[in-house]
Formats: sequence, C-alpha cells, structure tokens
Amino acid sequence: MMSNSHNERLEVFKAILDKVNGINAKTQRERLKQALIRLGNVTTFEAMRFLDIYYCPSRKQELIEEGFDIALTWQHVETESGEIHRVGNYVLKGLPVGGVK
Repeated sequence: MMSNSHNERLEVFKAILDKVNGINAKTQRERLKQALIRLGNVTTFEAMRFLDIYYCPSRKQELIEEGFDIALTWQHVETESGEIHRVGNYVLKGLPVGGVK
C-alpha cells in the first residue's frame, strides 16, 4: 500500500500504533517495519511523533541487520510552530531475502 496523503499516512500510523504496543526496541522496530512496508517511506519526524519510536537510527540499523534494504534521504519538514527542520527519510528499497518474519 503506497499512500501520499498526510491524513492517510496518519491513519496508517495510528493503526500500526494501536496494533503494536510497547516501548521496547522490538516493538518499536516492528512499528517501523510495518510502516515502511505499508507506506514505502517514513521520516524520522513521523516515526518519533506518530509511531512512538525514540531513537530511529537504531531501529533502522536493526532492520538492516534483518536484511531490509533501507536508504536514507533528507527532507525539510515544517513543524506546528512553523520551524523548518532537516529530517531523515527512510525509504524501503527491498525486503529481506526469503521474506519478512
């Protein structure tokens, strides 16, 4: 499922967060994995704000170690206060050989 609308993305994030609870690394990694598979990309801003992932680079690295091919690009995102921030954008390039666990 590829989704470009902000509201559609928020719905996907909410559904994932509702389904995969917890704050440990495993559950945070699972939320990031599901979001990448469903949306194709997730910014670090979205991961922190909407998926309750505290340190995105570690979760990304863990997924790479599981065989996911994830590229990092950069985006400029405007926050609610009107400030512009440069944030990482994780783009799913490929799934692990043999499928997703």
